[in-house]
Amino acid sequence: MDAKAIGLLTGRRIAGGIAACLLSALAILPFSLWAALALWFQLPGPEALRAVAAGLFALLGLATIVALFSRRRWAVLAVYALAFGGVAVWWSTITPSAHGDWAPSVARQTTDVVDGDILTISDVRDFDWRSESDFTERWEKRTYDLRKLKTLDLFLSYWSGPYMAHFIMSFGFEGGEFLTWSIEVRREKGAEYSPLADAFKTDTIIVIATDERDVVRVRSNIRKEDVRLYRLATPPDRARELLLGYVEDANALAARPAFYNSITDNCTTAVWRIVRAVGGTLPFDWRLIVNGYLPGYLYDLGALDKNYSLADLESLARIDDRAQKAGDSPEFSRLIREGVPSPRGQDGQ
Repeated sequence: MDAKAIGLLTGRRIAGGIAACLLSALAILPFSLWAALALWFQLPGPEALRAVAAGLFALLGLATIVALFSRRRWAVLAVYALAFGGVAVWWSTITPSAHGDWAPSVARQTTDVVDGDILTISDVRDFDWRSESDFTERWEKRTYDLRKLKTLDLFLSYWSGPYMAHFIMSFGFEGGEFLTWSIEVRREKGAEYSPLADAFKTDTIIVIATDERDVVRVRSNIRKEDVRLYRLATPPDRARELLLGYVEDANALAARPAFYNSITDNCTTAVWRIVRAVGGTLPFDWRLIVNGYLPGYLYDLGALDKNYSLADLESLARIDDRAQKAGDSPEFSRLIREGVPSPRGQDGQ
C-alpha cells in the first residue's frame, strides 16, 4: 500500500473517530441535563445540597464530552456510565403517593361504579367559588343513566397565551344535565405550577368528575382565563365509550397513583390515551401537545360544525361574557351554550 493510500485510510479513520465522538457527545448532553434536573428536583435535602449534586453531574457530563477527544475516553466513559446508572436506579425508586396535604380542590379522587347502564360516581366536585381562596366545598355522590347520554362538548381554558390550554370534557344527558371531567395536577397546599418541575415526578395526576358551574366557572369567572366551548359531532355510543374510559382511568388512579408529566401524561395526552384505549381512531398530532391549536385539529377531523369557518367557530366559542352574566345560576350550562354552534343541529339538551 503506497503512502497516499495509507494517508487516505488514516484520514478516514480519524474522521470516523471524530464523528463517533461527536455523536456520543450529542447523546451525553441530554442525558446529563436530565440527570442534573432530576437531582435538582427530587434529591432529598436542602436546596444547597440539591444544587451541588446537580452541578457536579452537569460538570461530569461536560468533562466526559471533553474526554471523548482524548486517550482517556474509555475510563471517563466508564465513570460516567456508572454515575448515570446510579441516578437511573435511584430515579426508579421514586414512586407516587396516595397521601398528602392536598389542596382542597384536588383532595379527593373520583371513583365510579358501573352497573349495566347505571353509572354511580362518588366524590363529584361541586364547589361554590367566590375567589381562589374563598369557596364552599361540596363533594357529592351522583347517579347517571348512560342510556340518556346524548352529547359531548369540549372546553379549552387558555391560561398562558394562545399556545396552551386546560382541556375539559363535558358529557350531556337528557334534561340538560352535564357531567364534566377534568384531568389535573394533584398539588399539595401552597405548591405552585411549574411545567418543568412536573416533568420530574413532583406531582401526581388526578381525574375529577365535576359540575360545570364548578370547573368552568372557576376559570372563566374567578381566574379570568379565556374559556372556549366547542360542541362536538360525537355519536352517543362513542361518547359513552369515552366516558367509560374516564371511569376506568379514575378508578385506576384511585387504586394506584401515577405521576403527572407536563409532556407525556397531562390533561390532553391522557385523553388521547383514553380514546386509543377504547378503540378510537384519533391520530396523533402535534396539536395534542400544543393544545391551544386543538380546535384546528378537530376541525380537520370533521368533529366541529363545518357550516362555519374555523375562525368563526373560534370567535363564537368564547363564553367568558356569558359565564360572567350567568354567575352561579342553576341555568349556567344552558346560558353559556347560547350561540355556540352545534354540528348536531340541536342544542344537545
